[in-house]
Amino acid sequence: MIRNDVAITPELVKEHGLKPDEYERFVALIGRTPSITELGIVSAMWNEHCSYKSSRLHLRGLPTKAPWVIQGPGENAGVIDIGDGLACIFKMESHNHPSFIEPYQGATTGVGGILRDVFTMGARPIAALNFLRFGEPDHPKTPHLVSGVVAGIGGYGNSFGVPTVGGSVGFHPRYNGNILVNAMAVGLARTDEIFYAAATGVGNPIVYLGSKTGRDGIHGATMASAEFDDASEEKRPTVQVGDPFAEKLLLEACLELMQSGAVIAIQDMGAAGLTCSAVEMGAKGDLGVELDLDKVPCREEGMSAYEMMLSESQERMLMVLKPGMEKEAEAIFVKWGLDFAIIGRTTDTLRFVVKHHGEVMADLPIKELGDEAPLYDRPHIANTYQAVIRPESVEAPVSDADALLRLVGSPDQCSKRWVWEQYDHLILGNTVQTPGGDAAIVRVEDGPKGLAMTTDVTPRYCEADPVEGGKQAVAEAWRNITAVGGLPLAITDNLNFGNPERPEVMGQFVGCLKGIAEACRALDFPVVSGNVSLYNETNGQGILPTPAIGGVGVLENVSVHASVALRREEDVLVLIGETTGWLGQSIYLRDVCGREEGAPPPVDLAAERRNGDFVRQLIRSGQVDTVHDCSDGGIALAVAEMAMAGGIGAMITAAPDNMPLHAFLFGEDQSRYILAMDRDQAADILYEASALGIPAVTLGLTGGHSLILPGGQAISVKDLKAAHESWLPDYMAGKA
Repeated sequence: MIRNDVAITPELVKEHGLKPDEYERFVALIGRTPSITELGIVSAMWNEHCSYKSSRLHLRGLPTKAPWVIQGPGENAGVIDIGDGLACIFKMESHNHPSFIEPYQGATTGVGGILRDVFTMGARPIAALNFLRFGEPDHPKTPHLVSGVVAGIGGYGNSFGVPTVGGSVGFHPRYNGNILVNAMAVGLARTDEIFYAAATGVGNPIVYLGSKTGRDGIHGATMASAEFDDASEEKRPTVQVGDPFAEKLLLEACLELMQSGAVIAIQDMGAAGLTCSAVEMGAKGDLGVELDLDKVPCREEGMSAYEMMLSESQERMLMVLKPGMEKEAEAIFVKWGLDFAIIGRTTDTLRFVVKHHGEVMADLPIKELGDEAPLYDRPHIANTYQAVIRPESVEAPVSDADALLRLVGSPDQCSKRWVWEQYDHLILGNTVQTPGGDAAIVRVEDGPKGLAMTTDVTPRYCEADPVEGGKQAVAEAWRNITAVGGLPLAITDNLNFGNPERPEVMGQFVGCLKGIAEACRALDFPVVSGNVSLYNETNGQGILPTPAIGGVGVLENVSVHASVALRREEDVLVLIGETTGWLGQSIYLRDVCGREEGAPPPVDLAAERRNGDFVRQLIRSGQVDTVHDCSDGGIALAVAEMAMAGGIGAMITAAPDNMPLHAFLFGEDQSRYILAMDRDQAADILYEASALGIPAVTLGLTGGHSLILPGGQAISVKDLKAAHESWLPDYMAGKA
């Protein structure tokens, strides 16, 4: 007999985020009216956040395999082999909805959750990154959200003791009602000491570990699977509260317990808390699970079965242990001051049974909770592609020098030092390249090997042409890793979109995935983990399609790498890649000309790979140590960033004869890099590029205290830096 004290009404079903046909599907599956606890369980398992019901049909098209991939999507995090018996474990996830409602706690628990995903696999986290998008700077909520999110990321990562080494920050009106807070974590483990979620063995103890369960976060996953409206502030109780110090203890206790040999399976209690973790462990292992909630450590009085099953209290783990090792395991957790409780066992029934106060509160088929979740092939329409904008059709409204000054001090292109200086990016002592460059570099243990990592996407490209935008997002991550000398190995993604029930939004999703898959295949850059965040929409206004890409690559020797900063006077600047002056969807067109339109630059993946492999070889051979990917803002902005980073001026001597100068300087053609090198090597490198069919030209020279554009327009590096560094601090101080 299933205990049920609440009448299940259509209104109650709707409050749980289930559509009438989904509820009827569930009733048919179990053959009776569910209890309130069972309704809560299925609402958690079948919501968009946990079931991927609108996206998993299309996710199947992503390439996920390669010789170096140990574990692809489907586990807590992806795993790649980086040699020497070591594995890199990484993933990116969103905490968008909670961070909009309560920015500090939303961001902290986003960081905490992704760190748990990594150390659940047996890895020690070595780095964190993020990808952040906020509304327009003039929106009254934007400063509050920026301040809270940045403080939350720093507050958790700094306290936990992991360096935050990279990220991306941008602004756009389309994020006014739904900001994006995507967190990424990277960890290291031995390839023969990786832990998975699938439970094995009948009658084995299921153990609850970590912090106590409270009422925070109930319905958090359901809230993350719905649009916002004007009443979204009322959802504040669904935002979890994090404790980084408890998570640090949990990390150390879990890693110590793993070394003891007691752990059979382990699962983080993240979205949907105890429900999702227990069901996934059992279902993956083809086992049943029986839980006794009387044994669950609670920090609040009188919690119901429903509340305990749906609580998203942080810093908690669920494990299946080897029988007979319970005391040894408990001693480890007691030593670290954490709760340890045997709350259930594995069974051979393939049922998910939840008991409380001696009564059965839920009895459900465990595999069907996942296998029978709704799967939608939602209607989708291809986007109306925008016209190609010819360079000669765009008139320059201001001088090129004024345009460059405007861009370096714009919200999107200004220095984000105000953000990353609030993060401890040096803790653990292995950060080789700090934020502000193309990709961060972190030493692996004592070296010489290192990992390069980055987060990237250009949402305006994805809006204008989802397929090309998806390709470009992957190519940009590949290029940034290449620009520091890394060999790109794999990506994690965070697919942020609006309401999938709108055919045009679903069309964006499908198009971006097609582009991502095409680029990943062409670049041998498989997807090993990820997250889908849909319903990022408020009052019918959706975000820009934002499939954030987190890339990871390997450097065999971190002492041989490149950076953005100009290092020497009288170096030759060489541009690798073809320039056509593509201004469609460019930052110049948007922020200088006031036109956000046109087709984005096409991505030639063969050229991307050819150019990148050439640049990487130059770095690895020691021929080049100064490299910058050429992307937003084109050549002019890239050279300006190199000059500002190194405190050395430069002169751009190349001038086009087949396009307007402003198109040459600010066009955003892809597959390009700017290199600074010794004069004596420049001729050889240009000859080598020509022999390989790679476009390469002398762009200019380094030296002096100014950036001199073709035609003699000059801006001092000091003035560039003043504009670049001042906007964000002034804005956050209320001055901008």
